[in-house]
Amino acid sequence: MIGTSRTSPYELFVRTNRPFDYAELLIKAAAVSGSVRARMQPMLTAHMAVAAVQPLPSPQGAGEKVLVVEDSPTVAQLVALKLRAGGYSVELVADGPAALDATRRDSPDLILCDVVMPGMDGYELTRTLRRDPRTAGVSIIMLTALGNVMEGLDAGADDYIVKPFNDIELMARIKSVLRRNKDLRALSPLTGLPGNFSIAEEIEHRIRDEEHFAVMYADLDNFKPYNDHYGFARGDKVLRMTALLIQDVALSHEEQNVFVGHVGGDDFIIVTPSHLAESIAQRIVERFDDRAIKLYDPKDAARGYIEIENRMGQIQRFAPVSISVGIATSEIRAFTHYAEAVAVASEMKSFTKKSTGSTWAVDRRGH
Repeated sequence: MIGTSRTSPYELFVRTNRPFDYAELLIKAAAVSGSVRARMQPMLTAHMAVAAVQPLPSPQGAGEKVLVVEDSPTVAQLVALKLRAGGYSVELVADGPAALDATRRDSPDLILCDVVMPGMDGYELTRTLRRDPRTAGVSIIMLTALGNVMEGLDAGADDYIVKPFNDIELMARIKSVLRRNKDLRALSPLTGLPGNFSIAEEIEHRIRDEEHFAVMYADLDNFKPYNDHYGFARGDKVLRMTALLIQDVALSHEEQNVFVGHVGGDDFIIVTPSHLAESIAQRIVERFDDRAIKLYDPKDAARGYIEIENRMGQIQRFAPVSISVGIATSEIRAFTHYAEAVAVASEMKSFTKKSTGSTWAVDRRGH
């Protein structure tokens, strides 16, 4: 523990001239004793001066914004120094009400919040943030020396750090929570599949690595009439069934380099090695027709259509929901941007939608 060390933080600072090591010691000392904090204030000033001219380590963050809620200026400044050195944008506030105002004004990616603060403590702040739709999704890490971490997690915190802590743990936990939150935000809440950002990343990755890959664009036919006739709840059931079916087919191959994403609505993307695309498409259309008819009421399934009154008061008949899959492959043309591959796959999807029932088509036109 710092309190029993025979070498003072100042001596260590002068001896090593490594301000980031010194900052770590000072954070620990400040967490243990307020009197130690006061005695070290002159050294803190010296530390800041040296740190200002020291080359910073390579940034780890990607410009994410972190709001630090800490009533101790010493600890707040030192934590901010660590975070900025890691590539994060940092804002400092000293209490709960100020944190609420800052979050509602410009929501951060993460809040690093002390538990013990005057007035509104960290638990109350976290509960208030979670109750407000404007701030409910922000990531929160609590700093505590009390050991009652469960109360913080119950209040809605994503993680906690027990004081005293070191900078390695601090940065690792921040990076982990931000990554987890980013992954969750990228998922479709209905199907659990990755969304548009992840789809673009996946295709760009394969373009950069010059892989032989295919982009498959799957879209449902006659889904809107089904949704109008049976309601949103049953429509959502069709979308979840489609997502599971595509995953089952795409991931059933021994080669696991297959990605499935949900663009939104009734549109899905599959990214796969080129040589697997046509067999995956064929199995998807075969299985879809078998399963889709079971989602209809027996009378509608038996006659093979549903009837819906249009805006003109006329009765229209719609065939069962089917799926159309368009395929674009780098074996045929070279792509330089993910949007090019998606556009070609979408064009082929639109072409095959002209056919009746579940079908697929692959682009063979070349450049």
